[in-house]
Amino acid sequence: MTVQSSTNTSESFRPLTASLSLDGGEGNTRLLAEYNHPKLAWLDLLWLLLLGGLAIIPPTDEIHKQLILAGIGVFQLLERYILKRIRPARARAYVVLIKILLATLLIGHTEEIPINSSYYLIYYLPVVTAATLYGTLGTVLWTTLTSVAYCSYLIPALQLYELTSAGLSELVIRNLFFFLAAVLVNRFITEVRRQTSRYQALAQTLTETNRKLAEAQEEARRSERLAALGQLSAGLAHEIRNPLGVIKGSAEMLSRRLQSADLVAAELAGYISSEVNRLNGLVSRFLDFARPLKPELQTQELIPILERVLQAGELRWPQSKVVVQREYVPALPQVLVDAGLCEQVFANLITNAYEAMPDGGTLTLTVAPGLSDGRPGVTIEIEDSGPGISPELHGQIFNPFFTTKKTGVGLGLSIVSKIVDDHRGWIRVMNTTGKGACFQVFLPAGEAR
Repeated sequence: MTVQSSTNTSESFRPLTASLSLDGGEGNTRLLAEYNHPKLAWLDLLWLLLLGGLAIIPPTDEIHKQLILAGIGVFQLLERYILKRIRPARARAYVVLIKILLATLLIGHTEEIPINSSYYLIYYLPVVTAATLYGTLGTVLWTTLTSVAYCSYLIPALQLYELTSAGLSELVIRNLFFFLAAVLVNRFITEVRRQTSRYQALAQTLTETNRKLAEAQEEARRSERLAALGQLSAGLAHEIRNPLGVIKGSAEMLSRRLQSADLVAAELAGYISSEVNRLNGLVSRFLDFARPLKPELQTQELIPILERVLQAGELRWPQSKVVVQREYVPALPQVLVDAGLCEQVFANLITNAYEAMPDGGTLTLTVAPGLSDGRPGVTIEIEDSGPGISPELHGQIFNPFFTTKKTGVGLGLSIVSKIVDDHRGWIRVMNTTGKGACFQVFLPAGEAR
């Protein structure tokens, strides 16, 4: 007696002597090769077309078959949503397990002897899904569970029929192809993910390289401008200083002669002298900016230099309501600096911070070990709680003659930047979480004495 399926004429089992002749088939794994790609909405449509094709294949009047196929289709559409909404470890397990259950239900309603059903290919769906969501071990475990689910239909079949050697061989081949498909898809997906990780790492490296290149180009342009302006400033400063000396001497002489005779004229002469002093100070700053620096570098502690500058700032603004917070990391490495020039850098930055908080605020100094391009050193952050600096101005504030102060000249930060560059360090303005400006300075470490 031969048992025939309602969907095909293959003979898997027969009473006592029937031979097994199951139709073979290829698992449709290409459809899921790019399962995790976020832009593959067309793949879901392809799955629906595949399931629709199965639905119109006879028998079409079996309501259980149609409902299960519809359930598989709906679940396939909701799968991405489930993976996003549920904890990843649980979501993956739920997705594969539900697909195994749906596949098991489908072949249970498509053949009188379910294990003889040609719809066994539907088991490739959970197998390939597991291969895309898990590593090698997880893929093997879930494929084993899929094989167990499929072979579970062997138990009721053996109660009525005898499994022939040919049927056993066919059953083993089907299960082995489950594992073959799982391993191939898993290796492909693993390689795709590995290549994706490499491309992402390469993209990050290129982004960082482009950022450093842009910074280097901007630094080169700024250095060129500084060199040109330095030469111009040096020439002008020398030419201006000589007539300023004559004007100041004449004004002082007039002031002494007119002090008792004409008080108004004496006062005006005093104005001339004071303005000459201001111009002379400006010329000196031009010379400081233009003069090539020759730092006398010595290995020394940085904290005492900072403390001297802070003490000078407190003496200069005794009535200030600025609160100074010190955040010094212990056991800092020594730095290779010119103490005088280094004091000038911090004095300028701290002066700017005080002037940015005329009504009081918080000045925070953070000093910690740092690294720059593999070089050890010390990173200093000087942060105030003033109005801050607009982000679009961050690239300009170190340019000469650029200032946001009404009475500023725009050379202070340019000189600071030049000094730090001569120390083979760098200075940056950083964004803060709230209001205020934060200047970050890196100075390379020297050999400990």
